[in-house]
Formats: sequence, C-alpha cells, structure tokens
Amino acid sequence: MAETSYYYGTGRRKTSTARVRLIPDGSGVAVVNHKPMEDYFDREVNKSIIMQPFGLTETTGSFDLYVNVKGGGKTGQAGAIRHGIARALLQADPEYRSVLKRAGFLTRDARMKERKKYGRKGARARFQFSKR
Repeated sequence: MAETSYYYGTGRRKTSTARVRLIPDGSGVAVVNHKPMEDYFDREVNKSIIMQPFGLTETTGSFDLYVNVKGGGKTGQAGAIRHGIARALLQADPEYRSVLKRAGFLTRDARMKERKKYGRKGARARFQFSKR
C-alpha cells in the first residue's frame, strides 16, 4: 500500500467542526483557517489545548498542521482541533491509541447548549410567578 502524503482527522466539540491535516516530516508549522495559529487564537490556553496530543505522544514539531475549522467559539474550536489531531495521529501510528484514549482525546465532547423550551424563559428557567 502506498504511503499517504498526509494524515486526516475530523474533530468535533459543541457546534464546532475541525478538519485536520497532519503532514509528516514537517517543521512544526500550524495554520488554522489560512492564518498562523498564533494569529487565529489569541488566548494561550487555546493554543496549549491544541498542542496537547503532540506533547502526549512526543511528536511536537514533527508534523505540519493545517486546519479548517468552523462553528462555535474559539474554545470550542480549539477542542475540536485537539480531537481532530488525536484522530489523525491515530492514523499515523496506531500505537498512540492507548495513550490518547487514556487522556480522553479520542472521545467526542458531546455536551451541547440545551434548547429553550416554550412557555419558559430559557432552557430550564421559568417566568417569575406571583400568587397575587
């Protein structure tokens, strides 16, 4: 079987969806929506969330990272990218499965915003009640 030029992974969190491509033998370049990751994500926390799978598998700097992400906010997008990177790393080397699974990076975070119900102020909050 021919060696692929990149590894692909789809990651999701809340309403965010990330399409991740990892290119092996890279210099560690990280591009998110055609911008450098440092320009796209302003918070240091989000950048560290994205790089967690690389640190765990000790592959920091050995892959170029190209991501298309849409939907949700920046933190949800960072979580989606982390999920996508973990799945792509699994394609690159199945040996990483136990490490990534133990850290919880292969599990999709299914928590969503609960919908507003009719007859109520919000998802669970009621309108103010007065007896008189």
